[in-house]
Amino acid sequence: MKIFVITKRTLYIAAAVIVVIIAAIIIAVSASGSNDSVADDSRKSIEVPETTQYAAAWSQKLSATGLLSADDAYEVEVLAGCKKELPVYSVQRNDKKIALTIDAAWDDDKTPFILETLKKYDVKATFFLCGFWAEAYPDQVKAIHDAGHTIGNHSMTHPHMSKLNESQMLDEINKLDDVIESITGKRSTLFRAPYGEYNDKVILTVRASGHEPIQWDIDTIDWKPERSSQTILDTVLPKLKDGSIILCHNNGFKIEEYLPTLIETAKADGYEFVTVDNLLLQGETVIDVNGVQKTK
Repeated sequence: MKIFVITKRTLYIAAAVIVVIIAAIIIAVSASGSNDSVADDSRKSIEVPETTQYAAAWSQKLSATGLLSADDAYEVEVLAGCKKELPVYSVQRNDKKIALTIDAAWDDDKTPFILETLKKYDVKATFFLCGFWAEAYPDQVKAIHDAGHTIGNHSMTHPHMSKLNESQMLDEINKLDDVIESITGKRSTLFRAPYGEYNDKVILTVRASGHEPIQWDIDTIDWKPERSSQTILDTVLPKLKDGSIILCHNNGFKIEEYLPTLIETAKADGYEFVTVDNLLLQGETVIDVNGVQKTK
């Protein structure tokens, strides 16, 4: 005969989840009823919030009253379907540290300029390399490593990871790590999904492989030829904040124009560029619904 032990914490969490779900249903039904009473033209402008948004709000209220700890409130949101597995988009910090990341999957003509610019400004960056790029340009992989930059894993063949099974995902990661290790003597600990695409299965598989999945909170979109260097700077610089992760590409059309100014301006504003592995928090952490890594 099995004996199940139910703790007070478990009861609180279960009760909170039930309250959250009931409250969400009541509010959603009420909103629907209100919608039925308005004119058709007005109805178009009324937006009924997602049930998960109510769940998140209620769990935060319960936490604020002291009935649930921050960790328990987080668990409630997960159980109520408010959260899914997320990579790190940015890090909660208050020390002006940010990370410059550079994806390398195509071409190589601008990589020497990027490395020289980083050296000139004494900036360490994180390069996410694809396998076919690393195999085509092993000297550049070695140069990146020897310059003190971090090398991250961007998959072997740049596939849509969410369309692969677990075994295929691990192949993509491990085969590239084999290539990186053969050139630098080290395997990667960071992973960025091609196209920025992921689902729960991808994130869980990546973390199980010993890699931290990394996205970005600021995108230069420098792969678009029509974007001028000024447009890129006007997009990136106002969004900078402590813990930001910036996405660039080694073959970005205007990277030779915008990169020096981006670095100079950020440094003048007091920001310090560090590699992603040095930006990440250590110890017990959580990732909130916006992909911000925080201390637990």
